[in-house]
Order: sequence, then structure tokens, then C-alpha cells
Amino acid sequence: MSDHAQRYFVPQPSYWMIVGSFALLFLAAGAAMWFNGMQIGRYGVLIGFALLVFMMFRWFGDLVRESETGKYGKWEDASFRWGMGWFIFSEVMFFAAFFGALFYARVIAVPDLGSLASRELLWPDFSAQWPSAGPGFKDPFTPMSAWGIPALNTLLLLSSGVTLTIAHFGMMEGNRGKLKLFLALTIALGAAFLGFQVFEYSHAYSELNLKLSTGIYGTTFFMLTGFHGFHVTVGVTMLTTMLFRAFAGHFKPDQHFAFEAVAWYWHFVDVVWLLLFIFVYWV
Repeated sequence: MSDHAQRYFVPQPSYWMIVGSFALLFLAAGAAMWFNGMQIGRYGVLIGFALLVFMMFRWFGDLVRESETGKYGKWEDASFRWGMGWFIFSEVMFFAAFFGALFYARVIAVPDLGSLASRELLWPDFSAQWPSAGPGFKDPFTPMSAWGIPALNTLLLLSSGVTLTIAHFGMMEGNRGKLKLFLALTIALGAAFLGFQVFEYSHAYSELNLKLSTGIYGTTFFMLTGFHGFHVTVGVTMLTTMLFRAFAGHFKPDQHFAFEAVAWYWHFVDVVWLLLFIFVYWV
């Protein structure tokens, strides 16, 4: 047997991806039915979500056990790094599509619809100024200001990036107390961000009349900030898992890619929020 074969771990065939596929099928089909007024769709969403959580818990548990029993070496580590890198790249493209939609609406569509010919023929009262819900939208609304909760949430996420980096340094130094403390602080800051975002949405709906149905502005605002909030929720969940693993004695200064992968993801979420704050709230 070659040296390469001795060092490379080949896991047993797994059926968890099949379970995950069924979970996504139930989620998509259930959501489609629910959005179209079929109440049975809500049960499809619940079944899909439950299957997805079950699959992730068991599949990731298998990976943790394989890692903690010493089956992973430098070959597997490189594979995981490439996989996480491509995953984050796919997330970059995901948000790029939404930012592209925002750019198109602000820079191309709204000015074009407000051109002289369009106003005279179709929308004589339309003003091509952003933020705008688009022509023909008569229901008044107030855009979300950058200063207030959005600025506070920016401070919270930037601070969480600092605390996570300190936690990483604590792991590299073998200081597990420092690791646990600052990882817990990172989770608390992320949870506070989500709490303020819920309050922001409630304020937008009840006091600003800003909703998902508020034309192109409402659509881009809630799609961008909502999907980012979903990513923060996923990040907080992963960080919490890392904290439980830290208390269980997992991770070593020279072998802790699971923690690094979550840190990469969290810093990516931070960068996306900075772009959101600038281009959705501020500019």
C-alpha cells in the first residue's frame, strides 16, 4: 500500500445527502403550496425543516467523531479547506445577484422609467428618485434610515468579528478559557444583532409602512437584509456548536479547521453587512 493511501481516509458510503435532498424537496414543495393558499403546504415546510435539522445533526456528528478519533490528516484538511472556500464563493455569487438587482433598479430601471417619454406616456406623476417603490405605487412609505438600529447593528457585527478573532488567538495559544469566553461573547453579539433586526422589521411594518410588497425598494430591502439575517442565524448556530465542542475539549492549536471554517463564514457575513449598510441604508 502506498504512503498516500495509508494517510488518506475514505469514509463509508453515506446516505445523509439523500435525506437532505428529500428535506429540500419537502421545503420547496411545501413553500410553493403554502404561498399559493394551500394550507397543507405548511406541513411540508415543517417536515422538510425537521428532516434538514435531523440530517445536519447526524451528518455533522459523524464528521466530528471521525475528526476526534484521529482519522483526518493533512489531505482531508486540504479537502475541507477547498470545500469551504468554494462554498463561500457560491455565497458571494448569491449576494452578488441581489446586489446586482439593487444596482439595476437604482441606476438603470428607475431613471429609465422616469425619462421624459415614459412619464408623458405612462406615469406623468412618477419621480425617478431613489428610494422609490416604482411607478404606479401610490401607498406612501418611509425609507429606513441608516442611523439608529442599522448603525448599532454594524457596531455589533464588527465587534463580533474582533471577539471571534481573539477567541481564535486563544485557541492557538492553548488558552481554552480565553477561547470559550470570547466565543460566547461573539454568539451574544450575533444574537443581539438578530434581536435588533426583528425590532427593525416590526418598526418598518407598523410605523414606516415599509413592507416586502412596497415595490422595488421594499423587495430589495427585505430580500437583501432578510437573507443576510438568515445567514447570521446560521452563523450563530454554527458558533454555538463550536462553543459546545470547546467545552467538550475538542480542537487543538494545530488542528481545528471546523472552528476556522465557521470563522471564515462569520467574517464573510460581516463583510456582506458592511456592503448592505453602505448601499442599502446609507447611500
